[in-house]
Amino acid sequence: MSLTILSVSYSLAHVSRRTAGGAEQVLASLDEALVRAGHRSLVLAPAGSRCEGLLIPAQVPTGILDDEAKCEARRAFKKLLDRALNDYTVDIVHMHGLDFIHYMPQCDLPIVVSLHLPLSWYDLEALRRVQSNVTLVCVSDAQAQTAPRDLRVDAVITNGVDLSRFHPRQNKSNYVLAISRICAEKGLHLAIDAAERAGVELIIAGSVFGYSEHLDYFESMIRPRLNEHIHFVGLVGGGHKANLMSGARCLLAPCLAPETSSLVAMEALASGTPVIAFPNGALSEIVIPGQTGFLVSSAEEMADAIQEVDSLSPAACRRESEARFSSERMFGEYLDLYRSLLTPKKIVELAAA
Repeated sequence: MSLTILSVSYSLAHVSRRTAGGAEQVLASLDEALVRAGHRSLVLAPAGSRCEGLLIPAQVPTGILDDEAKCEARRAFKKLLDRALNDYTVDIVHMHGLDFIHYMPQCDLPIVVSLHLPLSWYDLEALRRVQSNVTLVCVSDAQAQTAPRDLRVDAVITNGVDLSRFHPRQNKSNYVLAISRICAEKGLHLAIDAAERAGVELIIAGSVFGYSEHLDYFESMIRPRLNEHIHFVGLVGGGHKANLMSGARCLLAPCLAPETSSLVAMEALASGTPVIAFPNGALSEIVIPGQTGFLVSSAEEMADAIQEVDSLSPAACRRESEARFSSERMFGEYLDLYRSLLTPKKIVELAAA
């Protein structure tokens, strides 16, 4: 029974395997898995995105991403989404953007919404009022536990990563790694503090998006501290990212906001690389202290943990990723959800097609 899934990204974030955004990486992974399994995948995303299915490209603003740019992007998405539903026979609409409520279609089709960010970042009143055909999905138990009692959470599907892209290395290099969006809530200035205190080389990778607060953070808190021991290499993907991951002594994740998930932590474990993290949100679910990393509460404790990280087994990290964090497991759970939302009449129609 072949399905047609229309996936809708965040209106200002490009979709690809290389993007820094977890929501966009999950969308790209599901798109690839749908095509590989013989389903039809339609992806509405900003022009320049990369996908395996059919891209429906939206022309959205670039450069400084202020409120005017956000409104313009949302208008473009709403127009294209309505047109796509008119032009294609779609079984499920799957929305991934923080701002989905601004362009969610008014239709009878099943709509799945993956809530990739902290629930407090969404318009909770709007979430409470969504139609009965909308299924709200949290991406970790930690995130679901933050939901107000009167907010309906229909499912929890933990994110996963493509384990075939990451492999442990026999011999580690002498650097520690931090990969994330470059913004204050990721705490990268604390990663620098920890690396300097531990006397180790730090490589920082990720994107500086065009939001004024992100640009200000990079220019004031990160760029002035770059030197021969603290490196910023920008966005990485593919083999370069996999090599950085497998070669690192550990991944540092001093996140200050509650993480709803952490694909980069899952990728590190798949690479046989332990994770040293603040226990915010889902990071406390991902890291097993003393086995696959350490949970710490300050830059000082992070520095101390760096000195202990070589005692952890890369093989144990890999085994944990295989047991819990496979993208195949994630796709299977979403596919089961899609099928459960179809009406009996629709199932008969698809089976006969």
